[in-house]
Amino acid sequence: MSEPVRHDATTIKLAERRIFSASFKPLYNEGMGLVEQTAEYLDGDGRAAAKSLSRIAATLYAAESMRLTTRLMQIASWLLLQRAANSGEMTRDQVAAEKAKVRLDTASVQDNVPGWEELPAAFKSLVERSLSLQGLVRRMDAEIYGNGALAAAPVRVNPVSDQITLLATAFGRA
Repeated sequence: MSEPVRHDATTIKLAERRIFSASFKPLYNEGMGLVEQTAEYLDGDGRAAAKSLSRIAATLYAAESMRLTTRLMQIASWLLLQRAANSGEMTRDQVAAEKAKVRLDTASVQDNVPGWEELPAAFKSLVERSLSLQGLVRRMDAEIYGNGALAAAPVRVNPVSDQITLLATAFGRA
């Protein structure tokens, strides 16, 4: 049986090092790029493709689109907070306090539910990429801020208002 890993002041956290350095930019660009690609798809080709889906697949598409956009907005909020800390606009403590409003646990349906196979391949790819990115961000968040980051956040009364406040804070307009 191996001994548990102990973290002390000399332990180097690779995720923290990545977030608070120039190597954060590719992750930030990937996340924001995925947000942009998804918005373009949902407003364009996705909208057209959804019109030809069966009733079951169209319902699944609508529900999964909401999960996808929610997941990506949460990821974008987290990335914006990390960028604010990285650039010195916010302290790490301020980021830790604000990121408590960010939920990194938006699930997706299983790919074996009725209608999934009928969904457009481009849409399914966006869902899979967003889940992969969310997994990476969750692991980094847990390493930087502690394992409590993986626990579900408490239910909020108005998550849209919380997101607007979070984005305003990240951009320094609060």
